[in-house]
Amino acid sequence: MGRKKVIYGIEDRPKLSVAVLAGAQHVLTLFGATTLVPLIFGPGMGMSPAQIASFIGCVYFGMGVATLIQTHPKLGSGLPIVQGSSFSFIPPIMTIAGIYSSQGPEVIMRHVGGALIAGGIVLGIVGYTGLAGKIRKVITPVVIGPTIMAIGFSLAKTAVGLNAAKYWPVSLLVVVLVFYFSLVMKHRFFNIFAVLSSIAAAYLVCLAGTLSGVFPEGHAAYVNLNAVAEADWLRLDVIMPWGAPKFELAAVGAILAGFLCVMIESIGDYHSCAFASGIDDPTEAQVSRGIGAEGFACALSGIFGSVGTTSYTENIGLIGLTGVASRYVVRIGAVILILMSFVGKLGALVATMPSPVIGGAYITLFGAIGALGIQNLMRADISSQRNILVVGFSFLMSQGLPDWVDPNRDLFALSFLGETLGSTVWAILKTPMAVAAICAITCDSLVPGTPEERGISGRT
Repeated sequence: MGRKKVIYGIEDRPKLSVAVLAGAQHVLTLFGATTLVPLIFGPGMGMSPAQIASFIGCVYFGMGVATLIQTHPKLGSGLPIVQGSSFSFIPPIMTIAGIYSSQGPEVIMRHVGGALIAGGIVLGIVGYTGLAGKIRKVITPVVIGPTIMAIGFSLAKTAVGLNAAKYWPVSLLVVVLVFYFSLVMKHRFFNIFAVLSSIAAAYLVCLAGTLSGVFPEGHAAYVNLNAVAEADWLRLDVIMPWGAPKFELAAVGAILAGFLCVMIESIGDYHSCAFASGIDDPTEAQVSRGIGAEGFACALSGIFGSVGTTSYTENIGLIGLTGVASRYVVRIGAVILILMSFVGKLGALVATMPSPVIGGAYITLFGAIGALGIQNLMRADISSQRNILVVGFSFLMSQGLPDWVDPNRDLFALSFLGETLGSTVWAILKTPMAVAAICAITCDSLVPGTPEERGISGRT
């Protein structure tokens, strides 16, 4: 596949009007998925609509700052790559939410903040010291595949039971529209913004039903606009909005698997971004700085009351579609995102999204994430009996072991590991993608296999 002609190269600075419009397009591209992450966590933590609105603002601010760091040639990779909220952190943060559920959403977010700071520092060290290149040698497609599959498919209950099943007609409308806009309709705008367009259309249906009385108050599809009217126009609570971060090994241990997945995903994205931008593959130093920047940004996100960040493949696709690879444009988009974070009513409006609408989006997105894991396996020899056993064992354990581990925290806490370490191990093993990664890395490293089987024959 050849490169699309690059209209604005990585060092180019289009005139301001063009840069603002192109930057806004990057914001629109990341808007849907980045906004969905706090909409998953908020209800799961028991947040009020006002707290969810504030959370959304925190996420926008954190992602804008992360993008500015990543695009800086000395702090980050220097590539025109957008940072957004990562789906890889959903299972571990939901694990943390479960551990501290009795203490309320603000305390949960303080533990999340501490975990992000600690894990971010670790990832920053791995990146800035160049360890990322060495760790990558054991991260083969045989490992990546079941780990990503575990991320997507383990969230099925969240997508269906906790959201979509509350009112299937609206949820299925979103699913149908996503398929139509992305696969059937031959229109570039709707192809690029398939999920966002589907959510917007379903939201308007819910709003119309609410205003006409079809969906009364208390109905799953009811849109409550009271929080928007009550929200302030300006949101200025940026530093530690939930309170001082809390540091506990159980929370940190649970979130480390998310950082491993982020690192795996981002290394591939850096190469894709360089290709789309019409430049040579990123150097080892660039990759290391990029991973270091993601760790630094995640630590800052913990301070900003946000969530973990990662590079966004959707925005790399946008560069390929438009030919606009200017780092300056991406940084303009980051500034727009930061400015949006201060508009309190914007977060409040997004927080009114009915759960069936979100559920429909989850079904398509989480399913696609799981399928990406299968796609990664195609880089290895999927006909190999070795790989079939390793992948099958790792994925099955990721779906089965956490259900056994979850109710047995006391068993780990009272074991020879001791309460603190035992609780940390418990938190790790109740996270599906952590189980998948541990099993796959262990088996793939110990079981003999050729480079061709493992999908690493082309690596240097």
